[in-house]
Amino acid sequence: MRKQIAILGSTGSIGTQALDVIERNPEQFQVYAISANKSIDKLVEQARRFRPEVVCIADETLYEPLRDALSDIECKVWAGADSIAQMVTMPSIDIVLASMVGYAGLKPTIEAIKAGKTIALANKETLVVAGELICKLANEYHTPILPVDSEHSAIFQSIVGEGQNAIEKILLTASGGPFRNTPYQQLSAVTAKDALKHPNWDMGAKITIDSATMMNKGFEVIEAKWLFGVPTSKIQVLVHPQSIVHSAVQFEDGCIKAQLGMPDMRMPIQYAFSYPKRLKSDFPRVDFFELHGGLTFEQPDLRKFKNLALAYEAMDKGGNMPCIINAANEVVVQAFLKNSIGFLQMSDIIEKVMNRATFIARPTYEDYVQTDKQVRQLTLELC
Repeated sequence: MRKQIAILGSTGSIGTQALDVIERNPEQFQVYAISANKSIDKLVEQARRFRPEVVCIADETLYEPLRDALSDIECKVWAGADSIAQMVTMPSIDIVLASMVGYAGLKPTIEAIKAGKTIALANKETLVVAGELICKLANEYHTPILPVDSEHSAIFQSIVGEGQNAIEKILLTASGGPFRNTPYQQLSAVTAKDALKHPNWDMGAKITIDSATMMNKGFEVIEAKWLFGVPTSKIQVLVHPQSIVHSAVQFEDGCIKAQLGMPDMRMPIQYAFSYPKRLKSDFPRVDFFELHGGLTFEQPDLRKFKNLALAYEAMDKGGNMPCIINAANEVVVQAFLKNSIGFLQMSDIIEKVMNRATFIARPTYEDYVQTDKQVRQLTLELC
């Protein structure tokens, strides 16, 4: 039986690569449901190509255009955030790929967990915002969460088969982004166009900016804490410009296991879909003889990439502070993309918001919702 897959955020970078993986393995996987935020043309194209059972658009104003565009094919057309959350609970779905960007991915992921679906998690903000709640629900409903981020997939692959062997340290690699070698003094002049030129990965705009500020890596530290049950003090970030070593795990005997591969998101996506099996692929292979510069590792510059330090601070504070930093970051990234604020201003504004927003030590789901709303308004005012 083919695994039936729902893709949340099918028109984004992860979603389109997931569809490529499915298309390459038609005997293994089938698209059951797809959703997008506003990209109606691309969503229509995907619906015609993969013929899912359900097609959903988050923007309710686009429901009628979507319905009309798909009137000649057999599928259910839904609209709205609540419909996406309902879609993931459908009985036929085996795997939910949570690849929506940002806070919007939280509610449907929670509903998918409660419905007992295997979660292929590409939306790191879900664990950043509400990691404690998500882990509690996953345990309660016996729902597996398989990481799709290349770094967390690498960590997961490194601990498979290790049983109860304790992790001494997680080595979380980072490319360093486009400004790894840019002097701090020059960062105030960089533009969104500059920041969107990632040296190794092809990602959406928001994630690419997060990579340039290293907030992406800060979020991955928080995500790793929840996924693998280790304190942030045992998670070390290494800048690895070649993006070949996707991450590693050091065990108590001093041995280190790492997962290597070309920077191609289709590999961790396919592994999450097929786990515990590995499927044959024709994805590009690492040729060590072509790595003329070798594999290098550096310490991150926390003055230049202040967001990484702020993420550690948020996780150490706990409570709703990671939710605060996520909401503030989503707002400042959009402001930067619109050229409303400068590159270095993003971390300055986030820090101010962390100091001013209401802190809640033991937040409920409703607290997360209110925190997100409050922080977005506060951040907009500071922008």
